[in-house]
Amino acid sequence: MPDSLRQTHQAETSPGSHHVIEYIIAPPSRWVNVNWAELWRYRDLFLVMAWRDISVRYKQTALGAAWAILQPLINMILFTVIFNRVAHISSGDPKIPYPVFVYVGLLFWQFYSGALTNASNSMVINASMIQKVYFPRLIIPATAVTTGLVDMAVASIVLGGMMIVYHTPPSLIGIVIMPLLIVIAALASMGLGLFLAAINVKYRDVRHALPFFIQLLMYVTPVIYPVSMLNNYPTVKLIVVWLNPIGGVITTARAGLLGIGHLDPLLIGASFAGSIVLFICGLYYFRSTEKYFADIA
Repeated sequence: MPDSLRQTHQAETSPGSHHVIEYIIAPPSRWVNVNWAELWRYRDLFLVMAWRDISVRYKQTALGAAWAILQPLINMILFTVIFNRVAHISSGDPKIPYPVFVYVGLLFWQFYSGALTNASNSMVINASMIQKVYFPRLIIPATAVTTGLVDMAVASIVLGGMMIVYHTPPSLIGIVIMPLLIVIAALASMGLGLFLAAINVKYRDVRHALPFFIQLLMYVTPVIYPVSMLNNYPTVKLIVVWLNPIGGVITTARAGLLGIGHLDPLLIGASFAGSIVLFICGLYYFRSTEKYFADIA
């Protein structure tokens, strides 16, 4: 089969003459090549799909959007009982209560894991749409991140209340860097999500392996324990914090909001660079396999 398909269309311009207009439909380049102008033209579709995902997420549920609060809140209570009271894992700072410490980690972790899961399954869920009409396929996994942003915003209200109750006000610098940390987490989840979404179209094993992978990843990310516990294990700390973008994000968020440790610009830079690498690699693989989606979705 040729690499491109050619269609011709004849349009009458005057009696006895015609003008031939040629349209060339070609598969995307194997290199990272994002048509930003095309994505901008389809911005209305992105907004509609994002709103659809947000509106149907808790449709026909008794508690509705309250699930965005209950999930991290219940996990925080369970982790506090199991890891703090039973296993005696602390926040690493006697001034910071463990519930606040772990909730900050869960806030970013649930955004990351939720965006990763939704992006990975997005192409299979929207297979019928992919087979019927053309539009930039990147829109589908991109909308998966928007739902996580809404959930994170709602769950942040509880964090504010906990800080008031436990008398742990956030620092100004922590609030200022929050948007940057959210961007890093979104890029990291989007990059890995694009890669898994492309694989999931052909091999449906991804949907079964993904929950196990995310659970394993949570324990190699400093969600329930402070980074100071890894000081005697420099190699493990390098992998968990410096080579894991979401690990760097959680560590930086706790340093900025709660004052646990100190803000390290190098760690922020490493996390941002790692998320960019993940995004580019995921985008490259997604674009290189995109031409097969409609055939095997």
